[in-house]
Amino acid sequence: MIIVVGSINLDLIANVDRLPEPGETVRGSSFATAPGGKGANQALAAARAGAQVRMVGAVGKDSFAAEALALLKAGNVDLSGVGQSFASTGTALILVGADGENVIAVVPGANDSVVPGDVAKAFLKKGDVVLLQHEIPLQTVEATLDAARAAGAISVLNTAPFRAEAAGFLGRADYAVANETEFDLYGEALALSGRDRPARMRDYAGKTGRAIVVTLGGDGVLAATPDDFLIIPALKITPVDTVGAGDTFCGYFGAGLSSGLSLKQALTRAAVAGSLACLKPGAQPAIPLAKDVDAALAAAR
Repeated sequence: MIIVVGSINLDLIANVDRLPEPGETVRGSSFATAPGGKGANQALAAARAGAQVRMVGAVGKDSFAAEALALLKAGNVDLSGVGQSFASTGTALILVGADGENVIAVVPGANDSVVPGDVAKAFLKKGDVVLLQHEIPLQTVEATLDAARAAGAISVLNTAPFRAEAAGFLGRADYAVANETEFDLYGEALALSGRDRPARMRDYAGKTGRAIVVTLGGDGVLAATPDDFLIIPALKITPVDTVGAGDTFCGYFGAGLSSGLSLKQALTRAAVAGSLACLKPGAQPAIPLAKDVDAALAAAR
């Protein structure tokens, strides 16, 4: 079972020819809404990868809530752990440039009401894989990491968005997953040693006894464990929209670990899924199905 403790949003997406500079207004070409939130995205990705998934989080008592949960319901994600808050459903305001790059502003809303006591809704047990992110209160993330350890579950912590105060507990996660910018910032906060990123990753793994995974976009994925260092290539694609690619990676990675894949196999499958997610607009609508990932893996061999 995959348990995701995290955020649930409705994404408000505007497509623009180019991303604006500070203080600049640019003209948009289209607008759409789509279910999102890093937690919900990862839950749906794990479900589309073939895993059984339970979501723990919160939405508001507003018109955005049903749409924010729609694809999770359609994907048969267990939503019994999702509560209702008097705060608004979380929203993400997303601008997507013609080159596929994006800028995002997140309004947490109900996500800030996910408290440590809600971890009990996860019903954690030995062998479960727990996915976490930084879009809910950090004390809840910490509590979930501790609960996962106590239950014998495997924890995967996506370190996005960067929050400096989280540096102190990253090492409690069995697998920390960061993009290159986040890892470099956390590396400074943790005073990791080494002249380059791979050396600092090895230092992290050595000091914590845990694994660190760094996603590099089109350049693939790096992973360091106390005993190994892996380099995983990405598919060569022309991105349409990179929103949600990292969440797709995390969901597929968790599902791979849950199904018994080796670390290399789980990372490879997740990297392919993350690349495919860049070929369609939106976060959850772009998450590929397992059969599409299998086909891409077969073609890449």
